[in-house]
Amino acid sequence: METNANHFSNSDITITYEPSVCINAGRCAKELSDVFRNSVIPWIDLDGAPSERIIDQVRKCPSGALKVFLNQKVA
Repeated sequence: METNANHFSNSDITITYEPSVCINAGRCAKELSDVFRNSVIPWIDLDGAPSERIIDQVRKCPSGALKVFLNQKVA
């Protein structure tokens, strides 16, 4: 898994996190704690769940601090 500041990627998706936008609702960690971990660095582990579940969870972020982007497939 590649980590660059607040960008987290696997082969399918890239998640970005903007801490200044986050309202600390905790919904991500409560609902998908194998990916969004409170006490571990890096706090986002994209190997913790299938990409589809991560995408669904990111879309529930109430503040928009988390965003998901589909990675382009290279032939």
